[in-house]
Amino acid sequence: MAGPQQRGQQPGDVVLGDAFFSTYFFIATQQTRGIDMLMEQQGSRKRTTDFRRGQTLGERDHLIVIDKPKIRPDWMSEALYAAAPETLTVREFKAGGKIMVTTMICHKRYPKDLLKALYKNRWHVELDIRNIKDTMGMGILSCKTPDMAIKEIWAYLLAYNLIRLMMAQSVLLADITPRAISFKHCLQRWLICRQHSPCRGESNIAFIAQMMAQQRVGNRPGRIEPRAVKRRPKPYPLLTIPRDKARAKVKKQGHPKKLK
Repeated sequence: MAGPQQRGQQPGDVVLGDAFFSTYFFIATQQTRGIDMLMEQQGSRKRTTDFRRGQTLGERDHLIVIDKPKIRPDWMSEALYAAAPETLTVREFKAGGKIMVTTMICHKRYPKDLLKALYKNRWHVELDIRNIKDTMGMGILSCKTPDMAIKEIWAYLLAYNLIRLMMAQSVLLADITPRAISFKHCLQRWLICRQHSPCRGESNIAFIAQMMAQQRVGNRPGRIEPRAVKRRPKPYPLLTIPRDKARAKVKKQGHPKKLK
């Protein structure tokens, strides 16, 4: 399983996607490259999914044939639209309360339990994006121009990959899997070592790798957390003017009354 950002898609790979990827032309493009897909069904199509249709493979598991949309999307050229197949055969099944769509149509080789466990790995993508945006601080960019903002994003991605490289080296020494250690812990260890001593030489790098592998991530399968913050924000208005003008306004008019 690999994504396009890792080493380029290769025949035999499996792409895990959310409901936005479950579209006709995206599936057709991946199939022409020899790439299988496993996605959640789109919300609007969940209501029309009828497991009594198509070829039954098991309980709430069937094969269906999808016709090519009659209307060409605006983003798609006429040549690509004409080259797309007229029909697609995909598999729909229900597992874990979700309706899934996949191009792995052999139910004996790919049972539902196996595909369900595979789809759970997609959550690591969400965690990796959170590490880049929140743990590393890329949620708010500081550059003002588009060109510099792009360079800033690439700098964050470079630093992220370097930390991941050090994590891979540390798990080899500890004989554990890469997901068994904390990204935030490894980043903090690296920053502490950079502040107190130069990280040069094989001995120092090996020492840092050993420190990174000490903090293990707990095994919490099926963990569910509410998408909400416990601590409420401060009742202050947003700063919508330059700070110098805001200071001058405070000197002249004083601070506004507290919000109730």
